[in-house]
Amino acid sequence: MKTFKFKKTSLLLGALLLASMSCSEEFLQVAPTDSLADAQVSTKAGIDGLLIGSYAALNGVFGNRFEGPNHWVTGSILGGEANKGTDAGDYSTINPIQRYETDPTNGDINNLWRGRYEGVSRVNKVLSAIANSTELSAADAARLSGEARMLRGHFYFDLKKHFNNIVVFDETVAAEDLATLPNNGDAWAMIEGDLQYAYDNLPGVNGAGRVNKWAAAALMGKAKLYQQKFGEAKTWFDDVIANGVTSNGIKFALLDDYAQIYNAENDNNAEVVFDVESANNTGSTQNANYYDDLNYPYNTGPDGPGNCCGFFQPSFEMANSYRTGTDGLPLLDKSYNSAANAVKNDYGLEADEPFVEDADPLDPRIDHAIGRRGIPYLDWIEHPGKAWIRSQPYAGPYSPKKYIYYRSQENSFTDGSSWTRGYATMNYTIIRFADVLLMAAEAEIEAPSGSLATALDYVNQVRRRAANSEYWVKEYGSTDNAANYVISEYTSFPNADFARTAVRFERKLELSGEGHRFFDLVRWGVASAELTDYLNYESTLLVTKFGGASFKTGKTEYLPIPQSQIDITGSDVLTQNPGY
Repeated sequence: MKTFKFKKTSLLLGALLLASMSCSEEFLQVAPTDSLADAQVSTKAGIDGLLIGSYAALNGVFGNRFEGPNHWVTGSILGGEANKGTDAGDYSTINPIQRYETDPTNGDINNLWRGRYEGVSRVNKVLSAIANSTELSAADAARLSGEARMLRGHFYFDLKKHFNNIVVFDETVAAEDLATLPNNGDAWAMIEGDLQYAYDNLPGVNGAGRVNKWAAAALMGKAKLYQQKFGEAKTWFDDVIANGVTSNGIKFALLDDYAQIYNAENDNNAEVVFDVESANNTGSTQNANYYDDLNYPYNTGPDGPGNCCGFFQPSFEMANSYRTGTDGLPLLDKSYNSAANAVKNDYGLEADEPFVEDADPLDPRIDHAIGRRGIPYLDWIEHPGKAWIRSQPYAGPYSPKKYIYYRSQENSFTDGSSWTRGYATMNYTIIRFADVLLMAAEAEIEAPSGSLATALDYVNQVRRRAANSEYWVKEYGSTDNAANYVISEYTSFPNADFARTAVRFERKLELSGEGHRFFDLVRWGVASAELTDYLNYESTLLVTKFGGASFKTGKTEYLPIPQSQIDITGSDVLTQNPGY
């Protein structure tokens, strides 16, 4: 199924106009200011305008890259899928973060906290306006409240998985009381309450770009999974898989080709469960994928996208993970990092020096996720190697490839109104159907009523689609492509331990670079072991970047509470996370 959409739609238009409705920059400090008059927001149109401001917060409010929905630093870099990239001097405040040495005074971490609480505050403004309106029908009030509470559930979920110990409040808490609230609220109760309400009150079809009941159901299943309530998670995922549709009414399904997921011409497709809409030429690049503006190959010129900046380079370990055996299955014993199995790359070679691509078996998803020398980079040119890398000794030989715009899309699906040549304008998918299938497989393995056979089927659906993911290599003209794609389905899950390992590794392969990995490792309780192995391996190749770095068990699983927030409220209100 190839479905192309050539006209971008967006709920983010006008987001900047709505910024004046926020509670404040420092949510715990100042009472609401610059609010619109109650009469202006008591109508359906007025309240919907406030709600659009809440949707805008999904994309970030203050323009900081850590606020973006893809969590390229806190989810993917901390998860070992990538490193900061570029060189040591550029955006150096990320350097200690990628070494698991985050300081509470880091301004990016504070902006992440502020941005998500700004989203909560905007939602609470919507819910207060609904409660005070006499002009809404009961049906409209329920739907608008459902959308708002779905968004609030997401914002709190995001805060919970990043910081663990967070402040929780709803629309009934007075602004002057916010600064007295400690960060020990029952976030899971709030999240589940919001998502249950959203599921009960939202329609299945709610218009592209708006959340629907199935987005709420999928996020609820994910929340249950994070709490290890596997039986309840299974129930929610069963419902989504059997009955769920996108917000524009398409039955959930895996797309035929993996590459279609990361193509702006195919936004709002059958795999989208919950996404963030993007738009171009709105007067603000914050309505585009501004959070990825650094994450293009370095100085590509007219033959490549972006012209800047060489960040977010996939790790050696991530590339090696795509190695398969001759049977087409991944190397679950981690032997992919051995000298015999590591993916051949051009590390240390100049762009004009001869290089022959790896000819041993690989999962085809490597060439959708990772730009590597000699393989077509979308419809641009074959990746030229070091010519597109700012500093190989610092960051390795690879470039990011997901959510990169195509040559054919420049100036139509890009926004070039800022300092770089173009920002991609494609929707970012927070939850996609493959993610749901793999979470459901996990629940099937762990739930008392689960089935290993069902888990096997879900994983094989994902792998079967991956086997159909070579079309762009053929279509865009690599007549001498040396890639040897060998991928097959599992024949069985003989026991729960094997199944658990297979599902977890499949999430790594399928979702790489999409901001999930670190949070998965933490919730599985294996972050210390997995990331210690990652650092030990990566530091043999990138000595100056990772030498001496270590994961600190009992500390590094969560980010520190921003020191500036503790300073605002006083140390007797907010408590710092352990180890900081």
